[in-house]
Amino acid sequence: MPKFAANLSMLYPELDFLDRFEAAAKDGFKAVEYLFPYAFESRDIAACLKAHGLQQVLFNAPPGDWDAGERGLACLPGREAEFRAGIGKALDYAAALDCPRIHVMAGLLPAGTAHETLYPTYVSQLRWAAAEAAKQGIDVLIEPINTRDIARFYLNRQDHAHQVLADVGAVNLKVQMDLYHCQVVEGDVAMKLRQYLPTGRVGHIQIAGVPQRHEPDLGELNYAYLFSVLDELGYDGWVGCEYRPARGTQAGGTSAGLGWLKPYL
Repeated sequence: MPKFAANLSMLYPELDFLDRFEAAAKDGFKAVEYLFPYAFESRDIAACLKAHGLQQVLFNAPPGDWDAGERGLACLPGREAEFRAGIGKALDYAAALDCPRIHVMAGLLPAGTAHETLYPTYVSQLRWAAAEAAKQGIDVLIEPINTRDIARFYLNRQDHAHQVLADVGAVNLKVQMDLYHCQVVEGDVAMKLRQYLPTGRVGHIQIAGVPQRHEPDLGELNYAYLFSVLDELGYDGWVGCEYRPARGTQAGGTSAGLGWLKPYL
């Protein structure tokens, strides 16, 4: 039976961030993930985790200037020092929060730049980040993201991500396989799971309904079937619920939309 982690950047949007931990625990979640912790002191987040019996299973390394539209630095020549400082900060938070993995966003392909010209920088930066994370026993994850949600995102396909892993050659570099993004870009999701999960190089899975990124019981993917595939393949990692509640910021809206989760608690 899959294990589900609440994504606190998207779920419970009517609550202040630090109040979302309690809400997730009350709804039966045993773990949480989110985009970025850096607006808060790690000790305050750690206190929330402890108070509500939650595990921290994932967050993102600093992405550059998020508010200005940046979505990662790993592939960008000339930003190496900033990227490495961000990895250091992420690893400090990971240690404080006992988090075993961090997601490193690739970045945006600059207009007029050929994809292949950035590849050496991407591989080099990931090799460095994986080596630093390995010192703390932490996995580094890369995620293919569709270009409908993030235009010009550098990494989009599962096969490309697994090629990056091969080229980097670090055992603690793994793929964050978001089934929502996979469906938008490639489809054939069950066969992709059957292809890649047995490799042991998928470090985390995320879900959302397609196409509107609402609850996983809404849209074109049959998640009950996909969860059975995860069981069949022996996946024992976490499944992050990274979706936007269909009820939006309505009070209690996230909880009201969790009927799909109850059979798995």
